[in-house]
Amino acid sequence: MASRYWVVSLPVQQNSSTTSLWSRLQESISRHSFDTPLYRFNIPNLRVGTLDSLLALSDDLVKSNSFIEGVCSKTRRQIEELERVSGVLSSSLTVDGVPVDSYLTRFAWDEAKYPTMSPLKEIVDGIHSQVAKIEDDLKVRVSEYNNVRSQLNAINRKQTGSLAVRDLSNLVKPADVVTSEHLTTLLAVVSKYSQKDWLSSYETLTTYVVPRSSKMLYEDNEYALYTVTLFNRDAENFKIKARERGFQIRDFEHNPETQESRKQELEKLMQDQETFRSSLLQWCYTSYGEVFSSWMHFCAVRIFAESILRYGLPPSFLSVVLAPSIKSEKKVRSILESLCDNSNSNFWKADDEGGMAGFGGDTEAHPYVSFTINLV
Repeated sequence: MASRYWVVSLPVQQNSSTTSLWSRLQESISRHSFDTPLYRFNIPNLRVGTLDSLLALSDDLVKSNSFIEGVCSKTRRQIEELERVSGVLSSSLTVDGVPVDSYLTRFAWDEAKYPTMSPLKEIVDGIHSQVAKIEDDLKVRVSEYNNVRSQLNAINRKQTGSLAVRDLSNLVKPADVVTSEHLTTLLAVVSKYSQKDWLSSYETLTTYVVPRSSKMLYEDNEYALYTVTLFNRDAENFKIKARERGFQIRDFEHNPETQESRKQELEKLMQDQETFRSSLLQWCYTSYGEVFSSWMHFCAVRIFAESILRYGLPPSFLSVVLAPSIKSEKKVRSILESLCDNSNSNFWKADDEGGMAGFGGDTEAHPYVSFTINLV
């Protein structure tokens, strides 16, 4: 599928018709740029309104297009991220089961959703409101999902971080700890480069340390975890002396109930994360289709309004969709220009050639209406 399309409208000259112009365009493309896909972009007869209303709408169309395209891209990126994290194979994005590129190239106006007798501004405002609501919903849903992820990441950091910060409950067994009326066991986090210093000094840091009671339980890339047993009454003093020597004493209480509670919390968060991720992904698939459909209807309104402003009344133009390759762009532009009234061609040159830009602000400057749709 192509990732970049042009939506173009060409003026129908006097003594001609859209059917005749379509045939000429097909013939020129097939003869000079046969590898360029070409499709009709069928726009119904929309309600024109006044010239002033069209001019006012034209300014809004540019801003709204950027907004709608941005929400479309944001939703697509969220889908890509969720698929990557989930290990799900990327699936083709669709609108009501139809691939997005096919939806564009076979576009059909949804009269039930957007009545053609409604004023153009009413249609545009309705599309903008609908997309804005989807964007708000996306923000809320992503925030909920990220909140669960943050909680889970915080627990995982405690489980897998360095000994200075990680949870010690899965490293310390009940047999490693002495707890009695008179004795207690402390846990010391010692830098890997200070282990000799620890082993040679811990017995003399304070008076009431049990000789040869220190045992290494675990070692990571930075630290080693040691036990030391001493009299209860000496514990606080030992902590102070140990810190003065650069040894960190970790607070720890072996509690099976607490460990089980943490395990259950972790399992629940993992389930919640999977539930939120799956729900968000399905919602994004559906919402992307809704936003893309809204965007294509918006583009139809946009090309209709720009064509009226460019070519005048009554509406008489041919709207098409093309997907030229980069190497074919210049040739296709030349073909499109040749099918316009050549007397005005020099007036519609690019800005850097000293000409005039399109009515639509970001509408590309040519003697016909043209703008680009990027699907990726």
